[in-house]
Amino acid sequence: MKKRIFISCLVVIVMIAGLYLFMREPFDRFNPMIKEEYVYIKLQDEPVDDDGRYKYRLQGITESGEIKRVVFTTSSTLNQGTFLKVLAKGTYTEKYELIDENEMPSK
Repeated sequence: MKKRIFISCLVVIVMIAGLYLFMREPFDRFNPMIKEEYVYIKLQDEPVDDDGRYKYRLQGITESGEIKRVVFTTSSTLNQGTFLKVLAKGTYTEKYELIDENEMPSK
């Protein structure tokens, strides 16, 4: 009986770890332990084609100076050097807006 409980718990742990590793964006989206915060980004990389949309995987900086990785898609490409303010929850992005360089955090 104890062996079955142990194996069941181990299977559940492996499934949760697999979800986190392979489906991190949806996992972050619905995880109540992760808070939303604004991340400021300067576009420097080209997007990847994602079924007719353009997917960006970038690193940005929060208002507190912490470096965060975000992922978001757009319906059109954005120019390199564009500054963005992204509302992110983990790696999941809820919305983004174009901003001027002077609106970037000073840190």
